[in-house]
Amino acid sequence: MQQKRLAGKVAIVTGASRGIGRVMALTFARHGARVVIAAKSEAASARLPGTIYTVAREVEALGGEALALRVDVRLLEDLQMMVEQTVAQFGRLDILVNNAGALWWQDVADTPMARFDLMHEVNVRAAFAASQAAIAPMRAAGGGHILVCSPPVDLAALPGKVGYLISKYGMTMLAQGLAEELRADKIAVNALWPVTLVQSQATMNFAIGEPKLWRKPEIVADAALEAVTSGPELTGRALLDEDFLRERGVTDFTHYRCDPEHEPPRITAAHAAKVGLVPR
Repeated sequence: MQQKRLAGKVAIVTGASRGIGRVMALTFARHGARVVIAAKSEAASARLPGTIYTVAREVEALGGEALALRVDVRLLEDLQMMVEQTVAQFGRLDILVNNAGALWWQDVADTPMARFDLMHEVNVRAAFAASQAAIAPMRAAGGGHILVCSPPVDLAALPGKVGYLISKYGMTMLAQGLAEELRADKIAVNALWPVTLVQSQATMNFAIGEPKLWRKPEIVADAALEAVTSGPELTGRALLDEDFLRERGVTDFTHYRCDPEHEPPRITAAHAAKVGLVPR
């Protein structure tokens, strides 16, 4: 029988209607968490398959409990409603994963301000506001864990992605600063990011690489599970999925390959552009 590492816990995952967020929600559910599926998608399309309702049904098919909430993370009132409805439905909040994201990899000269604003609203502003809203119920629960999906700060990665990485590094700064603010409350805060490209709607729709360069989103979900089941001593670290899982004893990563015949290379943001891994 699989150990239920999150039995009794309640988790919110933003951007959970597909991709990495969906797999995180299902992983948490398999380990006993009641999961809030928070995203905008109420109707699927060919380009954006999956909805909050389809993922909620997948959670329920695993024997878990799910709450599907239509949330636009750009709207403060939606984020506040998300936390309030979670507590009203399940009585507590233990885990928040700020996974929703917007992407635009272009030079400053080729970044419309509308794109810049969107990335900052969906990435750093939403993570800040959702985390802020989660503090009170996590304090009431005696602790908790906040994850933000963002990379360790690497200034060499900025050229070609300045607007995007300002927003993503802002999320990492949020994680590291908030970790210190909440240390006494036993609320851990971490950033988490993959060391390789991960199969998602972003990599597929923007044609970033190809399957032999991708890992399955399960690697990020497994790292997230390991993080949120760790004690508060983990707080403040900007984690990389493979490196963190190796710390925890994982040595075989072959089952995460999208192409069974190819081990994806380690792709840092700093040199992705050098090997042509940019949206097109």
